[in-house]
Amino acid sequence: MSKQEFTVTVYTENQIGLLNRIAIIFSRRKINIESMNTSPSEIEGIHRFTIVINETEEVVKKLCRQIEKQVEVLKVYYNTSDEIVWQELALYKVPTDEIAEKAKVERLLREHGARAVVIRKDYTIFETSGHREETDKLVEVLEPYGLIEFVRSARVAIIKASHGFHEKLKEFEQTEPGDELIENEFLNKQDEVFTM
Repeated sequence: MSKQEFTVTVYTENQIGLLNRIAIIFSRRKINIESMNTSPSEIEGIHRFTIVINETEEVVKKLCRQIEKQVEVLKVYYNTSDEIVWQELALYKVPTDEIAEKAKVERLLREHGARAVVIRKDYTIFETSGHREETDKLVEVLEPYGLIEFVRSARVAIIKASHGFHEKLKEFEQTEPGDELIENEFLNKQDEVFTM
């Protein structure tokens, strides 16, 4: 089985130290994280990690099972690139005089879907989003014009076949009793002991 790119999506409670524990799971297995993003999800109080790795599917399956053992982790999914819709954001800082003097650069930026977000006398910052190949291509195009700085965000991704995590939560509630139910059962047993 050969390695390929997988996007691992982890739904969690927002707890201090969880990011560190998840990162340790990867480092113990000597798996390099290509990109990691954490953000709120569609459900209040539930966060979503989006992690990109290059690994075999068998290793990814084991990794996901290990991550799900963390108390705060609700569910882990893994997907190939054709099973998700994804983007990355990139920022590019270039000298303003180069942009102003050479209309060719401005045309190239338009061709790559970039837009100016800051224009100063000494530099201009452009923004674009897309797949890594697209954002890397713009780096190559801007380098001859004095690219000062470049930064790219981690991947954000949505699973094509997903109906949203709130649907999964409804399933969990139907199959597993909530804390309130367990607490009530415990209290009822205590009441029986006291009434005997």
